[in-house]
Amino acid sequence: MKQKGLSIMLIGFMMTLLLGGVLLTPPAQAQIKLTYANFPPAPTFPCVQMERWKVEVEKRTGGKVAVQTFPGSTLLNPKNMFEGVISGTADIGCLAMSYQPGRFPVSEAIDQPVGFSSAKAASLALYDLIEKYNPKEFEQVKIITLFTCPPANIMTIKPVKSLKDLKGLELRVGGTQADIIKNLGGIPVAMPQSDTPEALQKGTVKGHVSSMEVLKDFNYASYTANATLANLWVVTFSVVMNKNKWDSLPSDVKKVIDDLRREQAFWTGHYVDNHVFESLRWSKEKYNLQIHELPASEKAEIPKLLKPLTDAYIARVTKAGLPGEQIMKDVLYYKQWYEERVK
Repeated sequence: MKQKGLSIMLIGFMMTLLLGGVLLTPPAQAQIKLTYANFPPAPTFPCVQMERWKVEVEKRTGGKVAVQTFPGSTLLNPKNMFEGVISGTADIGCLAMSYQPGRFPVSEAIDQPVGFSSAKAASLALYDLIEKYNPKEFEQVKIITLFTCPPANIMTIKPVKSLKDLKGLELRVGGTQADIIKNLGGIPVAMPQSDTPEALQKGTVKGHVSSMEVLKDFNYASYTANATLANLWVVTFSVVMNKNKWDSLPSDVKKVIDDLRREQAFWTGHYVDNHVFESLRWSKEKYNLQIHELPASEKAEIPKLLKPLTDAYIARVTKAGLPGEQIMKDVLYYKQWYEERVK
């Protein structure tokens, strides 16, 4: 009887240990899922950087975070991207600040025609500018990273080798850059990228002005066999996260995302600058693209022709209560700093 009693006690003790072990084992942690919306087609550089960010976050969190990406306006489009992130339709979104004139006044300083020569320099200048001013334009969201497209240049059916060749030439531009082309003597025609190939074929426009990766990405080299280097402007982008979603993340995940902020800005600028070189090489081989440069005297003249636009920007943001003069001084300082040091 004594042995039987001991056996029952031993079985009870073992059961307690087993049950206790089950109860004491912490539940498996649920994977954190993030949705990331973007508006251009998947092969374009804003979406390439999105996929790189997704891979890095998932890897650096050891799979704790899973990011679902939505390129090509499949979740949010350019017009509702910012509101969509604020409302939580997407946890993360990529937007072009230039598409909403007046809403991002500090960011717009980088959009001014100051002649950035690379996306790397412009992206890091934008990053530093926003870090310095921490502007109200982003107070409703968490900034994940910032970057720009490469400098805009002139791509035409017939060669443009001087400002005289540009005079009276109809060129497709994004709406916010129309005045830049006007001040240089061209005729700006605002239209979306999707309408541009047909307009070039019909002769409605004689060329277009944008960053030159489009020669390959949109096959524009088949319509415009000439490119004139002018480095007129860049377009600013930000990647932002819903504030409530950010607040809900554990500190180790926040650290991974914060550690990627500046690195991602540099990576994107570096990637797209290289992509432009690849696009030019491809366009030369496939379509015999001809690259032209303006005479040195005209290059020196361009800043003078475009200064009224920068002055107007300074006046506008100063009237809104921002230190316009200092913001532009900072832009020019960052531009010089990075163009001298980041190759």
